[in-house]
Parts: sequence; structure tokens; C-alpha cells
Amino acid sequence: MASFRKRGSGHWQAQVRKKGYPTQTKSFRTRAAAAQWVRSIEYEMDQGLFVSRNEADTTTIAELLTRYLQEYTPHKRGAGPEAFRIGALLRHPLAKRFIGTVRGVDIAHYRDERLTKVTPGSLRRELTILSQLFEVSRKEWGIHVHNPVRDIKMPAENSARNRRLQDAQDGSDSEEARLFAACRRSRNPYLLPIVKLALETAMCQGELVAMHWRNIDLKRRTIFLPQTKNGDSRTVPLSTDAVAVLTAVPPVYSSGLNSLTFFRSFR
Repeated sequence: MASFRKRGSGHWQAQVRKKGYPTQTKSFRTRAAAAQWVRSIEYEMDQGLFVSRNEADTTTIAELLTRYLQEYTPHKRGAGPEAFRIGALLRHPLAKRFIGTVRGVDIAHYRDERLTKVTPGSLRRELTILSQLFEVSRKEWGIHVHNPVRDIKMPAENSARNRRLQDAQDGSDSEEARLFAACRRSRNPYLLPIVKLALETAMCQGELVAMHWRNIDLKRRTIFLPQTKNGDSRTVPLSTDAVAVLTAVPPVYSSGLNSLTFFRSFR
């Protein structure tokens, strides 16, 4: 049995009740749209094909991202970087949407908007997290939802880069000097040390933010990386300048580098 009710907002609320099935309720802008939804639900119930979408229609992406961050991210090798990307996703307006209402076109809009702010490689990693979220929601958490990330074209991989900082020319400052000056203007006191350390060691972002103080030996001038991006361990030699950077970092790091805390300081 179906019923319709016009709400104060002007929207129409439709409700379907059938013995043996949970009551289904949903709001629409027009009565015609509500009636179309009722017919589809009743048909699925009559054919024994019905699967409740209530959870998908009432649970936001933000709620599921938070659950994913707690249950799945800590067990990944790249937990720190992934937590950072999830934080960025949580701040985006898309996170406020109910997961069952997100379509491929919405993900495409997110892709195009983010490409104006981040590199294609970074965006691919964000979209991978979203895709995993939809798959886990469907397969592990029993939420009846389609994965809209599969419906869009992923951004192209970043081209390989062979770039070096340029020396000073015509009396102007070198690129390194301008880079360091920009870091000093940042409100984040840890930006300059991490940039200097990256230049001195050639370590990638994931390796830098996963460091622990217990793996840094200033006497031997080395940093031991138990697990790098390719899964192997390696030891990175430290230059005199790199040692000076690590010696001068704020006390919060000297007391023990926690990968997640370390990474979050560079948001």
C-alpha cells in the first residue's frame, strides 16, 4: 500500500508498506517523481527483487569515510597519507551527500573541480579511496549502493619529471632561495624543515611523513626506512645539512615522530 503526503517544504513524501518488507519512505520534489518511485519499489517487491535502500539514502559519505578511516586505514601501509586524503575528502561538500544519491556525474564534477587544485596523480589517489569506500559499503557493510567512480574517466597518470631547481640568474634569487622564503611565510612551522629534508635526502613524501625518531641515527648520519613505497626497507644517508635540519626541528618531533601526527602537520 502506498501513500503520499505534501510536506511544508513543498516536497512530496511517498511511503510504501507491504507485508514482509520494511516500510520505505522517501521525499521528492514532485508528486510525479514520488509516484514513479513507488511503482518501481512495488514492482521489485512483487517480483521478489527488492533490496532496501534506506541506509544508502540516509547515510552520508562523511559518515562512511569516518568509519573507513577507523576500520580500514590503520591496517594499510600508507595509513598516514591516506588519512590525510580522507581529511581532505571530509572537508569537501561532496562528503555531505547521502551515498545513495551520488551519481557518476557528481564524481565527474568533483574530478574536474579538484584538477584545478591538485595534480592528476593526487586526484587518482583520492578517487581510489572513494571507489574503495563504495565497494566496502556494498560488500562489507551491506549498503545497497552503486559505485559511481567506475562510471567516470580517471585522470591520466602524471608524466615522469626530470626537474632541477634553477640557480640565480641576472641578479635574481635562485629557485631554492625563493622556495625557502615561501616556506618561511607559511603559518606551518614544519613546512621549511620537511622541504629542506626532501631536497637533502631525495626521500618521497610518503617516506618522509612515515619517519619515526627511533629510526634516525644522527651519529651515524642515517635514516632507516623499514618499509618504502615498493615494500622494501632501505637506509638513507644524511648530509651535514640534513642532520642540521633534524637537530633543529621543534621538540614535538624530538620526543618521537608519529607518522600520522607528522603527516597532519603538513596539511
